[in-house]
Amino acid sequence: MQGRRRPGAGGEVNGNVANYRSQDSKNKRRGPVVFNEPQKLHKMLADMGLGSRRELEDWIIAGRISVNSLPAHVGQRVGPEDKVRVNGKLIHIHFAQRAPRVLIYHKPEGEIVSRDDPEGRPSVFDKLPKVGGGRWIAVGRLDFNTSGLLVFTTSGELANKLMHPSYELEREYAVRLIGELTPEQSKKLTDGIELEDGIAKFNSLADGGGEGSNHWYRVTLSEGRNREVRRMFEAIGLTVSRLMRVRYGPFELPRRLARGKSEELKAEQVEKLLSVVPAKGKQRKGPAEEARPPVDGETPTSPPKHGRRRGPRKPREAGEGGNRAAPQQGAPSPQGGEGVAPARKRAPRRRRRSSAKPAAGGGEA
Repeated sequence: MQGRRRPGAGGEVNGNVANYRSQDSKNKRRGPVVFNEPQKLHKMLADMGLGSRRELEDWIIAGRISVNSLPAHVGQRVGPEDKVRVNGKLIHIHFAQRAPRVLIYHKPEGEIVSRDDPEGRPSVFDKLPKVGGGRWIAVGRLDFNTSGLLVFTTSGELANKLMHPSYELEREYAVRLIGELTPEQSKKLTDGIELEDGIAKFNSLADGGGEGSNHWYRVTLSEGRNREVRRMFEAIGLTVSRLMRVRYGPFELPRRLARGKSEELKAEQVEKLLSVVPAKGKQRKGPAEEARPPVDGETPTSPPKHGRRRGPRKPREAGEGGNRAAPQQGAPSPQGGEGVAPARKRAPRRRRRSSAKPAAGGGEA
């Protein structure tokens, strides 16, 4: 049992959590106790040094401990979302951030990657294990007639990283064609071919063998547009008879994983994956974001515009102001002190009107 002893209190432990300190807190700063998963309340508080487990059980029975503003009970488990108070004082319990769950699935043909389908077709989510307190998020999609590797995770942030084009995670497909590619066609597919939604190209294209009219190829690309692989081969006059994804970034489809079966990654595999995926904030800026600094840089050009506005005023006071400025020029003289007030009142009005026009023009620019 750890605690700060009251002066002159013998061996009693201070029960006031607000005044609690460990015995060596003066000599050594100790970091907070971090828990990896929810566990029993009295054990957790004992590990934090608030007393022995027996004492804390007595505190719970006495009603000195509450969880989420309700009296605690012996054996109650608490997690990161729970608020624990002892004698009315909030206890800060530190939990380690839980690693996201990651699942790989061998999708067969004839399943849709969606939870809702008006046609009532089979869904890949029907065969995935249940997730308590969350749900599986699909990393990308596969066409209804496409089979192969699908990745699922419980983390929306991780799913966004794996799908975002700026991370350029490579996809690898095994493609069976009706016919064989010519060298000219292969060059077109790797150099770039025009599609309805822009130019697309394979990072690599390798012969996978085959006999007769059906021939296999291995292709890789760094994006996942809708039916991109099929449309690329259709653009050169070839038909895909079978399409199978065998790799997605660092994930490979295991040979042992049968169709319609899933396999969850272990904790150490997830940690390795998180170290491979680029850190947050390293996404490439799009063209719109890259164009923003010059736009913002144009705003400081407003002071030169004010200088241009000042330009016309000078000739107006010297030349154009011959009719109106004549009385004002005489007004500032020591003998015409009464004429100064009207001139000073009109000048700010003109400035306000002239300054408003460039502001509106700058906004339009």
